[in-house]
Amino acid sequence: MFRQDKVGGYHTHCGNVAAADVVEAQQTALDEYAVNDPNNFWVVKEQYIGEITADDVSFGGTTDKSYRFAQTYNVDPAAEEVKASESEQVEAERKRKRGEA
Repeated sequence: MFRQDKVGGYHTHCGNVAAADVVEAQQTALDEYAVNDPNNFWVVKEQYIGEITADDVSFGGTTDKSYRFAQTYNVDPAAEEVKASESEQVEAERKRKRGEA
């Protein structure tokens, strides 16, 4: 069982459950570990869990992947540029249809 307490936060190990199938595992996990209403849960089979050592991190770089999330970027300048480009394209298409281009 892993839980994420805040949006954008890390999932942390919060315990183990024993169950006959996935549905039972999910229900048991929610019953036992859903205190304080976490943002997100992961129920993962033990065979799929691994450990990252200091050597793994130095070989593969950092585990910080914040660059993957849109909220880390200021998109306002890009949005203005896209809007201006779309306006230019619309105007160019109008001129082409009128035979002005």
